[in-house]
Formats: sequence, structure tokens, C-alpha cells
Amino acid sequence: MEQEKKYKSIKHWADDERPREKLLQKGKDALSDSELIGILLGSGTTTKSAVELAKEILDSTNNNLVELGKRSVKELMKFKGIGEAKAITIVAALELGRRRRFQELPKKIKVREARQVFEYMHPVLADLNHEQFWVIFLSQSMHIVGKKQISVGGVTSTVADAKMIFKAAITEAVPNIIVCHNHPSGNLQPSEADKALTQKIKNGAVNLDINLLDHVIIAGNSFFSFADEALL
Repeated sequence: MEQEKKYKSIKHWADDERPREKLLQKGKDALSDSELIGILLGSGTTTKSAVELAKEILDSTNNNLVELGKRSVKELMKFKGIGEAKAITIVAALELGRRRRFQELPKKIKVREARQVFEYMHPVLADLNHEQFWVIFLSQSMHIVGKKQISVGGVTSTVADAKMIFKAAITEAVPNIIVCHNHPSGNLQPSEADKALTQKIKNGAVNLDINLLDHVIIAGNSFFSFADEALL
């Protein structure tokens, strides 16, 4: 059997091509996603450098970091050269990135359009491989004053109790709410169950003098707004 061709290890690369040295000399923005992940990995295999191994992992997600963020430790360990420690490092780094995005959001957002809801909830929902349903609380002046998770479901659905939504809104004493959930499948279109639940929440909210302003569905880097589509 012909032996596999040996790769040129990172230590033999030119100084300005090595990821660590490149980061120090040129700054973090100069590095590609695979080079950054290569730094996390630290080492590759006998036939692949850490950067090449990182490229292989990214290729499996079509170079989509959001999709990579959904991978579990066990899924990452399926790649040759990725043991538990390296898999945990990748998962931890991407989780820190997700939390940072959320913390960078302004504390008080005045909602004028659905995209602002998407930007507010995207760090919370985008990387999940299961559905979650949230309610967002808004003041009379349309500023976001808080949010609350209502339910957690599986890959394709979650059951949200309208009574829990109303109870949370009454507890917060807010006049306006927006509900939001994610579709891990990537399908933006609302299901019939989504439409029925939205109508149920709208009808119940009216009786409590609460305004349901929108229902936003997040799927990857896109969103669907019931308000924008005149479904409210």
C-alpha cells in the first residue's frame, strides 16, 4: 500500500504564515476562520496540519460558523484528530462568542422593526439544535425591558402555553409583547401550529389590554415576521 504523503507541518511554514505569529504580527483580523480554529486545536494529525484539520471541519458546515456552533462534542469527535479535549475547546470558544454577541447589544432597545427583534434574539437562538419559545416585554415607549423563556422543545417543534405568556406579561406589568421562537431546520415559513398559536395569543392579549406586536421566527441568519407579512 502506498504511504500517505506527509504534509508540511506548521513549524516549517514561513513566520508570517503561521497562525500564532500571524496574529501577533498582523492582528486577529488578518486570520481566516480556519486559522483561528487551528490555533484552538494546537496540533493536527500525522497527515494534516491544525489549519487543514480546521478547514475539513468548516467544510462540513459549508464554512458556516453558526452551523459549527450547533455541533456537539460527540459530533466533532467524529473527525480524525479531534479528541475530547479539542472538541470541548471548539465548543467552549464558540459559546463564548455567542455570549459576547448578546452582551454587546445595547441595554435598552427601542423596537421600530422586526429586524431589531431578530438582532436581539439571534445570539440566544441561532446556534440551538432544538426549538425554544420566548416572550419579549416592551414598555409603552416600545423599549425592550426584558425577556423570558416560555418553553423548550425538540428539533421540529415546541409547545408554548399562552397562559404562561400572559402570566409573565402581567407580572412584568408591560403593555406590549413580542413572541419569538427558532426553527433549527432552517425553514423560515411558519407552520399551521405557529399560525394557530399566534392567533390564540393575539386574541387572549386583547382581553388583557396587552398588545401582541409581532411573532418573529429565527432560522439561521434569517427571520420571518408575522407583522411584516400582515399575519397579525
